[in-house]
Amino acid sequence: MNFDKNCLRLYAVTDRSWLRGQTLEQQVEAALQGGATCVQLREKQLDREQFIRLGQSMSDLCRRYGVPLIINDDLEVALACGADGVHVGQDDLPVAEVRRRVGDRMIVGVSAHNPEEARRAYEGGADYLGAGAVFGSTTKTNVTPLSHETLRAICDAVPIPVVAIGGISRTNLPQLAGTGVAGVAVVSGIFAAADITAACRELRALSDAMTQSH
Repeated sequence: MNFDKNCLRLYAVTDRSWLRGQTLEQQVEAALQGGATCVQLREKQLDREQFIRLGQSMSDLCRRYGVPLIINDDLEVALACGADGVHVGQDDLPVAEVRRRVGDRMIVGVSAHNPEEARRAYEGGADYLGAGAVFGSTTKTNVTPLSHETLRAICDAVPIPVVAIGGISRTNLPQLAGTGVAGVAVVSGIFAAADITAACRELRALSDAMTQSH
């Protein structure tokens, strides 16, 4: 799948903490119906075989909506399930090694917390960066918030798009205007919502307005 920065407008990052009797696939489809432009499958508890099966199911679902599926952290799962891409952190497989393994056939995202990490990721072959946590985090402990000045510096440091992540909600999303980000990655603001589709519609509209204001 060709990567376009508009894929980052509303980047839904899965979390099964709020299934409420639904399947993760049902919740992801609700997000897609609401305008999510990218899905990252994040699974810390499943074994690799389960992760691959879920990835195959999610890949089929996202393909029906023409939206890329990114696998968090695990390159082997991403390759095995036919995902469109993989996202790695600073402590995961080096981005240059990921790029060597996948060539041009996969989207590669990298987490960056400062301009130096951003430049290294770009030089290693990243297609986009995830930067945060811009408003703290409801899903990770011991996370230091990333200032908007640092976020802007990250965006200015590299020619590839940057997606903001961390505690983003409909109330604080507009504050990211002017930082240069291409979009927002949202976890609880989507999957903890009582109406996921409605939440995504609102977040997508806010993200569209925010990115067009840069």
